[in-house]
Amino acid sequence: MLFPQSQLLVRNIADLQGQILLVEPMADTLGHELSHQGVAFSVYTTDAAVGQSFPTAQQLQVAAHLTLPSPTRFDSVVIFYPKSKEQLPELLGEIKPYIDATTEIYLVGDNKGGIKSLPAQAQKLGLHAHKLDNAKHCLWFALSGLMQASLPQASLQQFAWDVLGTSLTLYSRPGVFNHGRLDQGTALLLSTLGFLRDSNAANVLDFACGAGVIGLYLKTLNHKLTKTASDICALAISATDASFAHAGFTVTSYCQAGLPKGRFDHIVSNPPFHTGLKLDLSVAQQFFAQAKQQLSLGGSLTLVANSHLPYQEWLQAQFGNVKELARSNAFVVWQAVRKN
Repeated sequence: MLFPQSQLLVRNIADLQGQILLVEPMADTLGHELSHQGVAFSVYTTDAAVGQSFPTAQQLQVAAHLTLPSPTRFDSVVIFYPKSKEQLPELLGEIKPYIDATTEIYLVGDNKGGIKSLPAQAQKLGLHAHKLDNAKHCLWFALSGLMQASLPQASLQQFAWDVLGTSLTLYSRPGVFNHGRLDQGTALLLSTLGFLRDSNAANVLDFACGAGVIGLYLKTLNHKLTKTASDICALAISATDASFAHAGFTVTSYCQAGLPKGRFDHIVSNPPFHTGLKLDLSVAQQFFAQAKQQLSLGGSLTLVANSHLPYQEWLQAQFGNVKELARSNAFVVWQAVRKN
């Protein structure tokens, strides 16, 4: 299956020449489609699921910075417009060392994902975006002026937050969940986690950790906890690692889709329910099933979700018991305990 953005790329494949670099593509079958057409390409992705969806020989997954094999110059670059608009200048800055004045640069994105604002955003960066195609509810742009533009260097930014009376210093960058602000759902979840204050050396997993605020709050609350964090986004893992290191704590972190292997006493999460811009509840269903298998007996899964999602029913089917810990206008915190 191809997402609409990938379909538009295939439709404009004739624009791409020579050595091709795909930047942050979708987790679909684009790699197989291009290989079938005999198109040679490299991939830059910070998403573990995207890395799995591309042929291994053509996959390039990095943690935080662009590291490319030889040849280090590309003739064509296609950037999939990021979900976070702030991430685009950093992506452009990261690919700049691997292009020259003859490199053709293209951007593709969903109309609902912010790409309509690209011409204005490009102008502010000293660039020019020219629309070439419009189909599949997506846009295909050519971008010029990158060699002459002055762009920000990708780096982690520091934020100081007061979370329920606890001072936290977090590191993050554009594209990471909870970058620069604590969302309402996570704030509600944190208010229910006092039961872990006195847990003795329990192993707690922060699933879909983002900038690491849940795990760091819990570790600050109770130093005896053993903290594990996982996220599908490598940028989130680098942010979480930096946040823990600054606080003088250790964390075992994993960049992968799904739960990391191991046995956990408690799992805490504000889990995602989108793949790209599309609602994808299969992520949550798989998460609940995996969590049941990997929790210790008596262990708990505590999560926050939008109140309209059918999570209570799914948790009940997996665990046989579920209770509501907190509710706001938009969010609800559920907890399920493994009894058998």
